[in-house]
Amino acid sequence: MDYRSPSSVKEAVDLLAAHDGAAHVLAGGTDLLVKLRAGFVDPKLVLDVKGIPQLRAIESDARGFRIGAAASCAEIAEHAALGAAWPGVVEALRLIGSTQIQGRATLGGNLCNASPAADSVPALIAAGALCQVAGPGGEREVAVEKVVTGPGRTSLTRGEFVLAFRLDKPRPRSGDAYLRLIPRTGMDIAVVGVGVAFTLDAAGVCTHARVGLGAVAPTPLLVAEAARALIGSRVDDKALAALAAAASAACKPIDDKRGTIAYRVKVAGVLARRAAQIALERDRAR
Repeated sequence: MDYRSPSSVKEAVDLLAAHDGAAHVLAGGTDLLVKLRAGFVDPKLVLDVKGIPQLRAIESDARGFRIGAAASCAEIAEHAALGAAWPGVVEALRLIGSTQIQGRATLGGNLCNASPAADSVPALIAAGALCQVAGPGGEREVAVEKVVTGPGRTSLTRGEFVLAFRLDKPRPRSGDAYLRLIPRTGMDIAVVGVGVAFTLDAAGVCTHARVGLGAVAPTPLLVAEAARALIGSRVDDKALAALAAAASAACKPIDDKRGTIAYRVKVAGVLARRAAQIALERDRAR
């Protein structure tokens, strides 16, 4: 196994493109090292991207925020402006593993590990996050919900890797939240994870909404029907009931040791409703 630590995006792209499916990107390593030690993967190349400055930076501009794919969850969670703008995204990051894990784990790794139960992904989907992807053909942007194509699989092509995430500044009168259910009190994989974000107009009517679900299908989901349940409403009990029903209807889960299909379907609706209520309170507090 070869180990490389490139200092530029071009160098990283060239190294990845030269290894046909036999290279793995190392950002934080909290998933990759576990897989290596367990013998689940046998890469010919481990590409450590933490030495590329733009992958570690967290920046804000007129558009919003740019979060380097190799910035740690702990670093992101300490960014005051980002936490004020997108508290649901930050609370999802704070649920990834332990304090020690959060010092290493990254947004890029949490997404590209392609676990259906990744905590950050439903929150990023709800926030409308975009990925900046670099590859042999240059750079492109892709919606977060389009990256994971199945357990352990992504839409990234040969030579491509995630550079950063873009989060626009939230619209006025917006709120977001993320909730998950786990079997234990901490450091466990989600049975269900739900991210909700929406915007209200001056009259208190919802004009925009996005809902993301995790751990209830082979990939994290953007649930358009759940968003439509909120749009045009005052996020009242009737709308929240419709939101819960739509979230449950979108689920395509499996039975496993963490929960049954029926349990996950029910919990998805309950958490969607609760997350929307938290987002509403945050909107009112702004």
